[in-house]
Parts: sequence; C-alpha cells; structure tokens
Amino acid sequence: MKSVVGKTSVSPSEDQTEGKAWPGIAIGFFAALGGILFGYDTGTISGILAMPYWQSTFSTGYVNPHGHADITTSQESAIVSILSAGTFVGALLSPFFGDYIGRRLALLVSTWVFNLGVALQTAATGIPLFLAGRFFAGLGVGLISALIPLYQSETAPKWLRGAIVGAYQLAITLGLLLAAVCNNATGMRTDTGSYRIPIAIQFAWSLLIFFGMLVLPETPRYLVRAGRMDKAAHALASIRRLPADHAEIGRELAEIQAHGERQDSLGPTSYLDLFKPPLLKRQLTGMALQALQQLSGINFIFYYGTKYFQNSGVSNGFVIQMITSAINVASTLPGLCATDNWGRRPLLLYGAVGMCVSQFIVAMCGTLSSGQDAAGVVYAKNLAGQRAAVAFSCIYIFFFASTWGPLAWVVTGEIYPLKSRAKSLSLTTATNWLFNWAIAYSTPYLVNYGDGYANLQSKIFFIWFAACFLCVAFVYFYIYETKGLSLEEVDDLYTRVSSASSSTSWVPSKESTLVRNHSTKTESHVSSSHHHAKGSGETGSHARVQTACTEKQQA
Repeated sequence: MKSVVGKTSVSPSEDQTEGKAWPGIAIGFFAALGGILFGYDTGTISGILAMPYWQSTFSTGYVNPHGHADITTSQESAIVSILSAGTFVGALLSPFFGDYIGRRLALLVSTWVFNLGVALQTAATGIPLFLAGRFFAGLGVGLISALIPLYQSETAPKWLRGAIVGAYQLAITLGLLLAAVCNNATGMRTDTGSYRIPIAIQFAWSLLIFFGMLVLPETPRYLVRAGRMDKAAHALASIRRLPADHAEIGRELAEIQAHGERQDSLGPTSYLDLFKPPLLKRQLTGMALQALQQLSGINFIFYYGTKYFQNSGVSNGFVIQMITSAINVASTLPGLCATDNWGRRPLLLYGAVGMCVSQFIVAMCGTLSSGQDAAGVVYAKNLAGQRAAVAFSCIYIFFFASTWGPLAWVVTGEIYPLKSRAKSLSLTTATNWLFNWAIAYSTPYLVNYGDGYANLQSKIFFIWFAACFLCVAFVYFYIYETKGLSLEEVDDLYTRVSSASSSTSWVPSKESTLVRNHSTKTESHVSSSHHHAKGSGETGSHARVQTACTEKQQA
C-alpha cells in the first residue's frame, strides 16, 4: 500500500486530463461568490438587532434593562431563526430544481427568490413584513447553499476541487465582513437608512450571481445524467478549452456515463434509499458533519456577537464584530491552500482540537471576568479576562475558518455518487440549516436574563466546547481522506474501504487505471469516425461516447 502522500500528491502536471484548467477554476471561484449572499444575510442581522433606530422602530412596547425601546426575546428569536427556517425548506427543494431544470437554471431562479426577500425586508417598518422578507431570503439562500457546492464539485479539476469548493466558505466570510463594515457605518444613523442601506445592498450580490450564471455553462455531469450528450460535450469542451470532438472530451464523458450507468443498474434512488446500505454511512457522515459545524458555535458569534459583546462589557460591539469578521476572512485563505495539500482528514482533526481548547478558555474567561447586577445588566469586573475571552474567540474563529468552515462543504460536495448527489446534498445542507435554526432560535432563551430564561451568558461557550470535543472523535472514526481523487474514485473508495483510518493509504485500483487507458485508446479509434458525423450534432457525440462506454465495460 502506498502512503497517503504518495496517493494524494496530485498536481496539474500529474493530472492526466488534457486541455486548460483555468476555465474550470474560474467558473468554480465565480460560483463561490454565491456564498456572499449567505454570509452577508447572516452577518447583517447581528448588527441590525443592536441598532437603536431599528429597535425603536420595530419595538412593540418592550423596554430592555438599559431603559431603551427594544424587541422582546421571543421576537428576537423569531426574527433571527426565520431565515434558517427558510433555508431549511430551500435546501430540501434544491434537488427538485437541480435535477429537473439543471444546476445552472436552478441557481438563476434562486437569486430572484432571494431578491423578493430582500425587497420585503427593505420595505418593512414592522415585524410581520420583516419576518416574511427574511423567510423568502432564507428560501433563496437555502437553494443556493445546496446548489453551489454541487455545481462547483461537478465542474472543478480534481486536483484543485477542495480549494474551489472551499472558496464558497471564503465567500461566506467575505459576506460576513462586508455586513459588519456596513453595519458599523450605518448603525448609529437616526433614520431608516440605518437598517435599509445594509439590507438593500444585498441586491448587488444577487444580481452579480444572476448575470454571471447567464454566461456560465451547465455542468457536464448533469447533462450526461439528462442524456443530452451533445450539450455535455460542448459544456465540457468550454471548461477544458478543447474542441468538442477531441478524444479527451469523449474519454471523460465516457467515464462519467459509465459510472452513471453502473449506478443506474442498481435502480432509482429515493430519499429512503439514502438511509440504506451502501449509501447510509455516507449520508449520515455528511449530515453529522454539517450538524457539528453548526454546534461548534460559530454562528452564535455572527448572529448575536454584537449584542453579546455589548452586554459583556465591551465598549463597542460593532468594532469587535468587524474584527472577528476580518479574522474569519483572513483565516479561511490558509485553509483553502492546505485543503489539497494536507488533506481533509488531518485538517478537520487539528481544527477540532483547536476549537475545543479555544471554546473552553472563552467559557472560563468570560464566566470568571463578568458580573451581573440585580436588573440583569452584565458588567466587566476584570477587563483583562474580558480581553482574553475576546482574544480566544478570535483564535477559535481562526481554527474554524481554516478547517471546519470550508471543509464541511468540500467533504459533503464530493462523497456522494452522481445518481444521488443532489438529494444527498439537499439533506446535508438542510441539516446544516436545521441546526442553524435551532441555535438561532434557542440562543436568546439560553443567554438572556429574566423569568423563563437560562441566563447562561458566557457559560454558553461550555456547550460549544462539548460539541467541539465530539468533533474530534467524529473525524477520527468517520471522515475518509478524499484528497486528489476524482468524484468517481471517491465513490470507489467508499465501496472498497470499510474504515476511515484505512482511507489514508488507499489508491485507485489498477482496474480503474486500465479502464481509463483503454478508454483513451478507444477514443482515438473512434475520433476519426466522429469527424464524419460531426455535422449531425447529438448523433456524433453520443455515438462516440457510447462506443467508449461499451469498450470500457468489455475491459
């Protein structure tokens, strides 16, 4: 058996795929910008909830412990969590759009669903319309958050797939940072511009994605799955910058089609089939990975961070939120570089350990350095301890952003077979948003002071510490190493290897290599006949790929 280094040291020079890599890279990185919608919408609400003008405008008569008009805890919980409820529904709907109208067209539709939500939030002057807007915005984000990793994983070169899919998380962090900057700039305004400006800016991100997707190709794997071989050949040719009748295009399409036919021979895949062997282990792995990503506590900081830091005695919560968002962006970059060099498994393991230690220190420092008066107002009784809590919050963000942030999307985007990929990703993404909703809804009740509330304050970080501790064990026992493998080889890995720890030394079988080489020879043999059929469109491409598939099966 070869070592993990020998197995996964894949580079563009070693990748046998002909043509250009940069178009696929550019397509994947542009699609990643959809994460800005996710991150910006998540980041704006933290600052908006702390804006004095917004509080007085949307207040229904409640006065907070500081003596200011505000919304109640239940209203705050509903406003924050309704976005996640919408995203949960959107993620579940994504396979019906992605499989039936295509990944690209589904993304175009998603942007306009999101725009509807933004329009309603911008126009709102009361809680009901604001809630409706956040739900529709969430519906769009849910569709986008499931479709973009799917689109990226099906168009990216295998040697850089981790960085490209992980770039989606980088875009999320950019969205969070942009939201923090905008909130800080408008937060103290005394007119509706304080909240309407940061909300309306979201139209820009959505329209950027919309117009970009108008010119980007559909994924070749979707088109092969749909039986549109001629369009698949042209889509792959545009990504590889090769002629549609090039032998390499036919070879790659033949490999995709042969793999799909092998999956189809097992019969149609329903949602129930995802929870039966052989897909059960992978489905639960992806869902647990996304659940633990949320339970690590990251969105507590970005949903409630501004108010939490203010309530903990920090003088300017808006500035702290900007700092944490900037660290989030900067820390994601080394993670993207390391994903395809160090591998998925070690990064997730080291990240879980770092998050675990950081959350424990934040919990201890925050609890020991703050006090609370009879009215429930939290104050800092040890400034050094509060600074240490903020510092280790930033260290936690570094570990999360460089590992679990991008890699949860990378791993779930590549471990499922083509046949069930859209359905499987919809469930893993829906799991992410379900736990996101649970945290968003329950956190005010866990943290806040008053009758019926847990009043945990900084003690809530002990919960995130416990979840991070579980992350360590989960990675060790369940995360397979998939660095440097094609999506079809990842499927083969899960079929042949029974334990996650053994996956680090697995290499694609000689049979796969022989099939790939034989396919290339077959393509060279049939390419000349394709030239005669070139004018017949679908017939030429389809015949060429079918011939290659037949030869592969015989091999």
